[in-house]
Amino acid sequence: MISTTALTKHYGGQVLFRDVDLQLDRGQRYGIVGANGSGKSTLLRLFNAEEEPSEGEINLPRRVRLGVLEQDHFQYDDQRILDVVMQGHTELWAAMVEKEALLDAAEDHFDENRYVELEDIVTKYDGYSHESRAGEILEGLGIPVAQHDQPLRILSGGFKLRALLAKTLAGDPDLLLLDEPTNHLDILAIAWLEQFLQRFKGCAVIVSHDLQFLDGVCTGILDVDYERVTLYRGNYAAFERQKREAREHMEKEISKREKEIADHRAFVKRFKAKATKARQANSRQKRIEKLVIEPLPKSSRRSPNFRFQARRKSGKAVLEVKGISKAYDDNEVLRDVSFDIRRGERIAIIGPNGIGKSTLLRILVGELEADAGSAEWGYEVDVGYFPQDHHEALGDPDQAIKSALWEVVPTEGLGVIMGRLAAVLFSKDDVDKRVKHISGGEAARVLFARLGAQQNTVMVLDEPTNHLDIESIRALAPALKKYDGTLLFVSHDRWFTHRVATRVIEIRADGITDFHGSYGQYASRAGPDHLDRAQVVRRARDKKKSKKKSGRR
Repeated sequence: MISTTALTKHYGGQVLFRDVDLQLDRGQRYGIVGANGSGKSTLLRLFNAEEEPSEGEINLPRRVRLGVLEQDHFQYDDQRILDVVMQGHTELWAAMVEKEALLDAAEDHFDENRYVELEDIVTKYDGYSHESRAGEILEGLGIPVAQHDQPLRILSGGFKLRALLAKTLAGDPDLLLLDEPTNHLDILAIAWLEQFLQRFKGCAVIVSHDLQFLDGVCTGILDVDYERVTLYRGNYAAFERQKREAREHMEKEISKREKEIADHRAFVKRFKAKATKARQANSRQKRIEKLVIEPLPKSSRRSPNFRFQARRKSGKAVLEVKGISKAYDDNEVLRDVSFDIRRGERIAIIGPNGIGKSTLLRILVGELEADAGSAEWGYEVDVGYFPQDHHEALGDPDQAIKSALWEVVPTEGLGVIMGRLAAVLFSKDDVDKRVKHISGGEAARVLFARLGAQQNTVMVLDEPTNHLDIESIRALAPALKKYDGTLLFVSHDRWFTHRVATRVIEIRADGITDFHGSYGQYASRAGPDHLDRAQVVRRARDKKKSKKKSGRR
């Protein structure tokens, strides 16, 4: 499906990768992984011909149908959501539009031959079920049937991007190129997308930082590291094992060569002046000169050192939430939510997008008022908050990174501030960068450095893994497990949630489920239905009907 020969890409003096030879096949799903800035998205753009290689070739079959996830949703704002999705299959959509135009003009003139040609195209691509397929994809991604006939502009930015993802999937592509497709998706939509891709018959190439998603979907991993792109067979877990074993093998080979050279040198040193051994010593010296040890290549991957510690203990009763409700106009997102939190708990708030998870966190930290109910924090509680909008949380966009950290701990010396920033991967040259110029991942690391410096007794985190690369996510999970305060967080990352949470509160349209245990235990007990949107909607509908019946009695 895709083949590359000696593919090389560099920008000026920076080499992303060189001499890449790959063969990617139909029926396989490849995840592209690597550090931020290593060239993952660049490789995807090369496959899509959005960029040109510096050297080498990329070969695709003729007439291959590409599915590429767009980002610009504004051009579709006034179009019906279903129509936007159906346009993903360009040839079929063009035939359907032209066919309708022929029928509309039939009273004046009807081109029967052209109509037959168009009907053949519609039949070839099963066009009469195209709308229903598009609707199913939209529902799977969390956009309900009631909105399908509405213009795209009614959706929030995140849901518009879901519609564009639906458009990509509905195109029935031969080659699917997806850059971070799980961004803006909730747990239900991610689980649906996993199942869709597992059934996909073409070739899929996906950039993602979601470990469980990569494990569930991928049959191969393209590792962008050491200025190379290396293909490993299997999912992400298999890739990690193979890469580790390959590295260990290389280290053993180097160690073996070093010992061999050391033995030869010892022999030469001992016997070079001895007439009876001089010939052997010379022979060994020549062997030493032929033995070349290639240094191990340096990985582009770096892991931050996140550290969180509460400066003191809070009271045992950390938070009491009683009957919180909140609506935006006619849209009720929270209804009579109640729970208590005890010191030391690590609580994950999960549920579909739009159900009120972030709204609840904002109410708890005082950024938003509830319509009803109350939230009372306990004794010696000091709350640190990590919002979704990282740049807004960092304040003045013109201040330097070091100032954004220094302002929360003004009594610390410059050396301490520099050390805290170095721990989260900012070099001496980085710390003077302006906040407005840093990436989402960099902003997240600054916020975590601030939380580490503040030493809050409670941390409230809204989607903490957004914008982080895999190494940062893997470093964050154990750091939060070691945190001796209390943690409340919202996340759609199942790998992260399973490793961090000791308690799960799922918010649904029909109420909440409060489970004391890990996410893995909760998922096992709840069964696959809790990740099936249709089942979740059905349960909510049945509960509403039950309430209406009991009310009539």
